[in-house]
Amino acid sequence: MRTALLQSSGRPGSTVENLKVLDGAAGRAAAAGAALLVTSELFLTGYAIGDAVADLAEPADGDAADAVADIAGRHGLAIAYGYPERDGGGVFNSLQLVSADGTRLANYRKTHLFGCFERDHFVPGEQPVVQAGLNGLTVGLMICYDVEFPEHVRAHALAGTDLLIVPTAQMHPFQFVAESVVPVRAFENQMYVAYVNRVGHEGEFEFVGLSTLAGPDGIARARAGRTEELVLADADPAFLAASREANPYLEDRRPGLYGSLV
Repeated sequence: MRTALLQSSGRPGSTVENLKVLDGAAGRAAAAGAALLVTSELFLTGYAIGDAVADLAEPADGDAADAVADIAGRHGLAIAYGYPERDGGGVFNSLQLVSADGTRLANYRKTHLFGCFERDHFVPGEQPVVQAGLNGLTVGLMICYDVEFPEHVRAHALAGTDLLIVPTAQMHPFQFVAESVVPVRAFENQMYVAYVNRVGHEGEFEFVGLSTLAGPDGIARARAGRTEELVLADADPAFLAASREANPYLEDRRPGLYGSLV
């Protein structure tokens, strides 16, 4: 499945402008043969926008969701996008996956909140493994800091995730996560990992880019630089099956030894 990674911070503070950026990227991705487009964390509103994140938050089936579904349907590709989700009195840092016909397939709420900024503005999610079927692959959803917890990624592996989608707002000086941690997570769990970052300065943060699609062999199929880019790479089910046969980590586990972890 050809996957497009939209490395962009969009236009922080404007959902309308970010939908325009998404529409243009979806057109370019579809023209390049992509079946899936993935954005960065909180793409629809911006990340470091302070209290405005609560003002711009919408339900999972709100107007912005309808607009993304329309973009997906017009361009004929699935879209995974980050956004602030309002549910009752709470706001979640969320990721929604819509199909190429605009159907909402899955919605995930970030479970591991990073730093005071996120803990001050968001409620943590409580469902660790959220998945959907897409083009013959089991796609899992996760956000940024979540991927730095090996137990969380392993839970996805045990649940059968083939392609783990991870929008992020990875900032300086933690670029080693994109460069080293993400490929290792892909290898040790035998899955593809699509890690899609923001770029440039936003508030107090400097986002480092380096978006990547890492394969189950620990090798990056695509790697962006530190500017706005749309990069593409393939998640190949046949290669994944062969890699899992050659690297049977899940079969060789001894869960009885790991009780102290929980």
